[in-house]
Amino acid sequence: MSDKNSKIRSMADLLRSGATLTDMACPVCSSPIFRLKNGELRCAQCDKKVVMVKEGEQVEETKSSAALSAVEVVLLRKIDEINEKIQKENGIEELQKLNAAMSALLENLEKVKKIGKIKA
Repeated sequence: MSDKNSKIRSMADLLRSGATLTDMACPVCSSPIFRLKNGELRCAQCDKKVVMVKEGEQVEETKSSAALSAVEVVLLRKIDEINEKIQKENGIEELQKLNAAMSALLENLEKVKKIGKIKA
């Protein structure tokens, strides 16, 4: 399959998954930008997240906010994984380890959310 066909296919896949085509173009490759269901902007050709900076907004603030969001997503994913393991586990020692890990993840999630509120 040609490179052009794979790019068209990735755009079609984004649309099938519920993404919407925006009126914006990627600043790197000029390909159309798609808005995913979670609000994230994505370039199908570059296969990268696109962050738009509003006029008057500092680029560093936007990068910081995006980094916090990414950390929050990872923490939530790990919390979900540990929750699934806890539901299946019967051994006391392993449950204690999972509980300690869950507690640490929840603490970190709370810190990330607190930092996000301060920056907002």
